[in-house]
Amino acid sequence: VRAHIQLGGPLVVVWDNLNTHLAAGLKKYEADHDWLTTVRLPSYAPDLNPVEAVWSLVRRAMANTALDTPHDLDRKLRRELRRIQLRPHLTDGCLTATGLAIDPPTPP
Repeated sequence: VRAHIQLGGPLVVVWDNLNTHLAAGLKKYEADHDWLTTVRLPSYAPDLNPVEAVWSLVRRAMANTALDTPHDLDRKLRRELRRIQLRPHLTDGCLTATGLAIDPPTPP
C-alpha cells in the first residue's frame, strides 16, 4: 500500500508460490483493489525471478568479506542493495536475464 501511495499509480507485484502469497485474504485484497496486479510465478522458477539476479550481485560483491557483527552485515547488505538501486542498468539487466517483459497495463 505504501508503494502505491508513494508512486501514485498502479502496482505490479511478482510473487512466487510461497504459501503465504496464496492466502485467501491476499487474493481478496487483490480483487478489491484495481490498482494492484499480481503475477504468480510457477512453483520453482528462480530463473524467472529477477530478485534472484539481484541477490547474485549482492553475493558477488560480498564474497570473501569478513564482518564482525550483525550490524556490520546489515550495513553492508544495505550498501550493496543501494548501489544496485542507483544503477538502473543493473536492475534492467536482472529483469532482462529472465527473458520476461513488463508491459504497462492498458487503461480500461
